[in-house]
Formats: sequence, structure tokens, C-alpha cells
Amino acid sequence: MDDPIERLREICLALTEATEKEAWGEPTFRIRDKIFAQVSNNHHDDRVAVWCKAPAGVQEMLVKGDPTRSFRPPYVGHKGWIGVYLDVEVDWDELADIVEESYRMTAPKRLLAERDAARAG
Repeated sequence: MDDPIERLREICLALTEATEKEAWGEPTFRIRDKIFAQVSNNHHDDRVAVWCKAPAGVQEMLVKGDPTRSFRPPYVGHKGWIGVYLDVEVDWDELADIVEESYRMTAPKRLLAERDAARAG
């Protein structure tokens, strides 16, 4: 699959109850109408990227580790969100982990418990 947004879409929509909704002219991925991933497609600069929630310290670690792949996004970066560029060679396994962590930070605890129980099943 050559389109990174399509590949991202597959990752996001594979999560339980995840939906897609356009906002600000870009795809956003939500759980019960709360955003856990947002595409930035040349909207704030000339790059294609995704923004996701991240646990404390992860943003700094990823940006310092490789600023050519990740960045502190505008508007939400001060809240710890991480930006991951999609117009470079993407580590899709790592990105899937980042997306799932953001989803887990956003989803209701009861839904996560049910999802985890079904997966352990």
C-alpha cells in the first residue's frame, strides 16, 4: 500500500469502535467522538503526518531520538501529543503501537476492559 494515510486508516479503524470523522479538512480518528489520532496533510506545514496522544515523556524521547521522524505538533504538543511524519520511511509497527497507546489513553476504561477480555479469550 503506497498511500500512508490509507495505511494509517487501516490501523486506526481496526481498533474497537474507532470511527473516522473529517475535521479542519483532515481525517481524525475517534473513539466515542474523542480524537485519538489526527492527520496533518500539508495543513500546518508542507509535511504529511499524524498526531497522537502519548504518555508523559514519550514525546521528548521520540523527538530527541529521531527528529526526522517525529516532532512536537502545534496546538496539542504542549499536552504531550506526538507527531509522526508519514512522508518518510515509516516504522509501521512502531506507529501502530503509538496509535494504540493513544487509543487506550482516550477510550473508556470499561470498553478497554471488555476489549482486553475478548482478546485474552
